[in-house]
Amino acid sequence: MRISQGQYGARAAMPRIRSLLARENVKATFFYPAVSAMLHPEEARGVAGDGHEIGIHSWIHERNTALPYEVERDLAFRAADALERVTGQRPVGMRTASWDFSPRTLDIIREMGLLYDSSLMADDDPYELTANGEPTGIVELPPEWIRDDAVYFNMNRFGGLRPYTPPSAVAEVFLAELEGAYAEGGLYLLTMHPHHIGHRSRMPVLEKVIAAAKAKGDCWFATHAEVAAWCKQNAV
Repeated sequence: MRISQGQYGARAAMPRIRSLLARENVKATFFYPAVSAMLHPEEARGVAGDGHEIGIHSWIHERNTALPYEVERDLAFRAADALERVTGQRPVGMRTASWDFSPRTLDIIREMGLLYDSSLMADDDPYELTANGEPTGIVELPPEWIRDDAVYFNMNRFGGLRPYTPPSAVAEVFLAELEGAYAEGGLYLLTMHPHHIGHRSRMPVLEKVIAAAKAKGDCWFATHAEVAAWCKQNAV
């Protein structure tokens, strides 16, 4: 059953999501576990061909804090190589699986020469990661569980995780976060999973967010890489 949910994301959800983004002329960042890209290479190549960014999201959604350093490093490099091989696009950023950031993850990111990470939550807006009190030049684009669809829609049939929040309530939260970011002139970063947001009753949530941002008249729709590059160029 769990595997079939992932299949749903590729079979039914991704065509809807890609169609919406194309129709609205909005570019996004897709963080792929390398194995997912290898299982669905046509999809991954199509997403890159649509002009979207491809980012690193682990090898097979492993937990970094459960891995020895050598294994975490090897899987990160293998993931980057696999994504480049499949899509023709070398990733410049990482989002760790489940935002699981080990004590050595930053060392690996620096060794890989990545532009940014998007796994940590110390701010609403982009900030520079430091190591031992020293700047690293790595831009952090902070996510948050509040702006993650899995929090509201994920379900574990054999556990206590059964939220199934109504899409209208999720839209209310996402739009309130948008209003707050706009009022402060800051970053608005959503995290969405195809097998969650891509259902027929939930796609309107994404549509409403895009429409609300466009209605402002001066919001910038950008990939993570574009935002991180802007931050580096305009850092003070």
